[in-house]
Amino acid sequence: MWAYESAFYQIYPLGFCGAPFENDGILTSRILKVKDWVGHMTKLGVNAVYFSPVFESDTHGYNTRDYRKIDCRLGTNEDFKEVCDTLHENGIKVVLDGVFNHAGRGFFAFQDVLKNRENSPYLSWFHIDLNGNSNYNDGLWYEGWEGNYDLVKLNLFNEDVINYLFESIRFWIDTFGIDGLRLDVAYCLPPEFAARLRSFCDSLKEDFFLVGEMLHGDYNRLMNDTMLHSATNYECYKGLFSSFNSMNMFEINHSLLRQFGPENWTIYRGKHLLSFVDNHDVTRVASILSNKKHLPLIYAMLFGMPGIPCVYYGSEWGTEARKEDGDPALRACFEAPEWNELTDFISVLTKIKKESAPLNYGSFTSSLLTNKQCVFERNIDGNRIYVAINADDSEFTAHFNAGASKCKDLLTDTEISMENGLVMPAYSAFYLAPIE
Repeated sequence: MWAYESAFYQIYPLGFCGAPFENDGILTSRILKVKDWVGHMTKLGVNAVYFSPVFESDTHGYNTRDYRKIDCRLGTNEDFKEVCDTLHENGIKVVLDGVFNHAGRGFFAFQDVLKNRENSPYLSWFHIDLNGNSNYNDGLWYEGWEGNYDLVKLNLFNEDVINYLFESIRFWIDTFGIDGLRLDVAYCLPPEFAARLRSFCDSLKEDFFLVGEMLHGDYNRLMNDTMLHSATNYECYKGLFSSFNSMNMFEINHSLLRQFGPENWTIYRGKHLLSFVDNHDVTRVASILSNKKHLPLIYAMLFGMPGIPCVYYGSEWGTEARKEDGDPALRACFEAPEWNELTDFISVLTKIKKESAPLNYGSFTSSLLTNKQCVFERNIDGNRIYVAINADDSEFTAHFNAGASKCKDLLTDTEISMENGLVMPAYSAFYLAPIE
């Protein structure tokens, strides 16, 4: 599938475009700003964009009002089609946020229930007790997502709800030509719904990609041959920055071996999880790393380990923002993209990743591991790449069996002798391809 050979780029449109937090009802074609960034994306080398919510909502996008209308703060359906067409013309796939677990209070069906109560034809679209009350004093109780009553939980066992959501997907494919969906809070979705969703999407478009937001537990519950293709790798998200901050490469290595290693207890071998060092919900990686010199190294690890790497807009040049400063800080509006040494380095990583069978499909084996250094092998049918990281402030010589006396470092396009080990300068990364 195309997604397994891709480098993703995430945009949170409402923040990216500088839209007001509250839906002001004023139509403004802000989404066309994305077109101005296409050149930056192609230079960066990404070939898929994941858009956080774009449809009409009450505030932040995840409280949807209308699943078939682009948020007026972003523009019109025609505007977004223009954006999608431009991305596709430049070889960039489009993945949208599918917010199916819940809708906003402004959603037409919920508004009808508030107005007509037991006489509403949409009463069974939600989990409602007409004898209760909500913190909005609606005169009825309803289930909200994790206690958030601005997010009204949908009844995904109701055929009318399923049909409405599925026909919305059909509309998105027909209108915008989208190539996949990232399923918000997928861990809340019933497996039965996920299975029907996969079957429906397969019937609409070949290689339509489904990735679920999974925070904990066994991702295989929803990520399998009959449900979702992929899941967000939050386990390794934490392991990545924590390993660098604590100078303990054993942590991320343990997670990668548990997920993808050679042992029979490995749980995700052969799977393609969506990997990231930050996103719209967490502190920017440049702010969470205690040593800024580790910034390129964590991206080298991200692109070298099994999975589909995803870069969050702005982080490619080292933007900082912390979760405790609030969502607006994490979901910033930049006047224009920036380019620096980090951006340049990530562009090298994306090129190698997209063209590398070992990085896209290869097995994972740990070759060398210390607290501050790690070397692991990605191998498919004897085609190997060794990813080597030195997170220390001192030079380190790594001795491991690379299977050849010489290797080519794909990051610098230079030949390296391996006869006396790999000499790694302080804060360095290598992608080594053996020269037979």
